Amino acid sequence: MAENSKIEWTDHTFNPWIGCTKVSPACDGCYAENLMANRYHRVQWGAGEDRQRTGKTNWRKPIVWDKAAKEAGTRPYVFCASLADVFDNEVDEMWRYDLMSLIEATPNLIWLLLTKRIGNVMKMTDPARGHRMLPRNAAIGATIANQPEYDRDRMKLWEVKQSLEPLFTFGSYEPLLSRVVLDKYAPDWIITGGETDQGPHKARYTDPDNFRYLRDQSRELGRAFFMKQMTRKAPIPTDLLVRQYPEAA
Repeated sequence: MAENSKIEWTDHTFNPWIGCTKVSPACDGCYAENLMANRYHRVQWGAGEDRQRTGKTNWRKPIVWDKAAKEAGTRPYVFCASLADVFDNEVDEMWRYDLMSLIEATPNLIWLLLTKRIGNVMKMTDPARGHRMLPRNAAIGATIANQPEYDRDRMKLWEVKQSLEPLFTFGSYEPLLSRVVLDKYAPDWIITGGETDQGPHKARYTDPDNFRYLRDQSRELGRAFFMKQMTRKAPIPTDLLVRQYPEAA
């Protein structure tokens, strides 16, 4: 559940637990559900279903990555969690506390915490509520599939940036389901991509010009832009093959 990643914008993936509930149009073709629930029958997706914590061996891997990064003088990215959501309401709070402790114990890693529940971040990192604070080496991202999600969540992510001071903020516009108009509250890093087929769910097509529109807006706003993939992983047009990273402290 944790190894060098095939995801283009990160170095490693780490899953502290597995399982989730669909809460966004982006979830319709969830690859994690297709893999862990439908193919391997490891967990059941949905509200009220148990999340499964991964084992101790898996939890030790970031310690190894951190040691290697320190020796090499690098700061690799760790995407957490590709098969779950860190800020899921149905996750045992102690699991999240343990995760924040692990992140804090690996300062040579840059942790990418991507969530579809950006509204939970402030309260779930509030010490006054008994939670562990967001570590300084964590970046916070929100999944944004269309304009309504951007309009709903951009200020929540902005509040996280202003109040918790993460390393940086990012938005995963994947799958991008419609044209999205950004503004000055857009996150520091814009990651986008098309959908792939997942079991019976067929990928929804994205007009390449919608990716170009995000690219151009990112440039105008001074945001880093990363084009991950086209619909069904078709070849990326040369003019869209832009893979920038944000400046990280």
